[in-house]
Amino acid sequence: MRTPLVRWSVLSVSLALALTSCAKGTGGGASAPAPSAGQFNPGASYSGTISVMGFGATDEIGTTRVDLAKKSLGGADVKLIEGDLDIQQFLSSVAAGDPPDIIYANRDQIGTFASRGAIMPLTACVQGEQIDTSMYNKNALGQVTFGGEVWAVPEFNQVQITMANADLLKEAGLTIADVNGSNWDKVTAAAKKLVKTPGGKLKVIGFDSKLPEFLPLWAKANGVDLLSADGKTAQLNTPEVVKALEFAVGIYNAQGGFAKVKAARDSADFFGKGNQFAKGELGAMPMEQWYVNVLNDVSPKAPLAFDTFRTPQGQPLAYSSGSSWAIPKGSKNAGAACRFAKTMTLVDTWKAAAQARLDKRKADGKPFTGILTGNVQADAEIEKMLTSGGEPWDSGVKAFYEANKNTFSLPANPADSEFKTAWQDAVNRVLNGQEEPQAALDKAQQDAQKALDEAWAGWTKRTN
Repeated sequence: MRTPLVRWSVLSVSLALALTSCAKGTGGGASAPAPSAGQFNPGASYSGTISVMGFGATDEIGTTRVDLAKKSLGGADVKLIEGDLDIQQFLSSVAAGDPPDIIYANRDQIGTFASRGAIMPLTACVQGEQIDTSMYNKNALGQVTFGGEVWAVPEFNQVQITMANADLLKEAGLTIADVNGSNWDKVTAAAKKLVKTPGGKLKVIGFDSKLPEFLPLWAKANGVDLLSADGKTAQLNTPEVVKALEFAVGIYNAQGGFAKVKAARDSADFFGKGNQFAKGELGAMPMEQWYVNVLNDVSPKAPLAFDTFRTPQGQPLAYSSGSSWAIPKGSKNAGAACRFAKTMTLVDTWKAAAQARLDKRKADGKPFTGILTGNVQADAEIEKMLTSGGEPWDSGVKAFYEANKNTFSLPANPADSEFKTAWQDAVNRVLNGQEEPQAALDKAQQDAQKALDEAWAGWTKRTN
């Protein structure tokens, strides 16, 4: 399923800059009076209208859940402010004292929102509405928890698997095991065998290592996280991260450089029937699981092969990311907002949405390939509802459900946005030929650690 978050990686740098420049002055922070559990009551009925920013119920998965959430409120109506979350608009509304009642945000922005005092802690919401947080994916919940508080409710989950063109693999004498990450030397060799550059023009990308977005995945596969478990120490220039970046960039260099690969990548009909796999213009890449559903829809006969992304030890691995629900500081109907977030992410709500998708797919003569949520209990129930699409689709679905059980994430921290900007900028400098990996990551380490130190110091001062 494609959500508004699909476009997040493209916008992350510009949005992070907007957040950094506009967040100051939102005021409040953790020093604002905390709401009490008494304000949230699972038996309460709400009236009026609650405004929801950043979420569009554009398909049956969204509309089914919004209808159930609206029903759970009693008499309140729900106003959806569709489109991706406009961070500048959101923070301005908080500063002006007129925020939406609830926002739909990427989980890696929650720490920064919390540190700026733009959202409220949800401890009272969780207690008052009796939300069972054990149902949420532990990594997803970890991304929105710090300072002893939960700051958002996890929603969709995204993980990566290996996707490849089976015909191109066979033609080059390769298998999916050569490109699933389990042997980096084999991945490099496969990229060189698969790439096609007739007349010096790149026609077939052999392997796309998906930089800058997937540096955390390659680094973790090499044995290290970009950030310490307590969210306070950057680990961007460790030997393991440097080696991971050198390898992932080297994949591009082996195919004529990142500029050529990016140009070919950007020219593809990514969401259409003329996508790179269908047209034989891409050998293999790690990619989020929702793309399996896209490919099944638009090019069901494409010669595809799937596997989990694997570490050099052969173990499945995926970087967990995705969306969440947060309640802005100053929300005029926080109780209804809490109920809305709770209902949108309940097991029964997800099952109802999955049934609506299953019915639609059945009517269209297509298989139901599943949904990954931030709710592990819901995932287990939805997995039972899957219908077979034959191969290679069954293998693709199996791979992303396996990946979803082998995830990691970066911990929440009050400098989420600045930290992400530091490492992504470093990767882009290397990709653009401006710096070597070690130098770029050394600078990123300094910038990221400074941002972390300042943000944590500010957080400690406010909470004390």
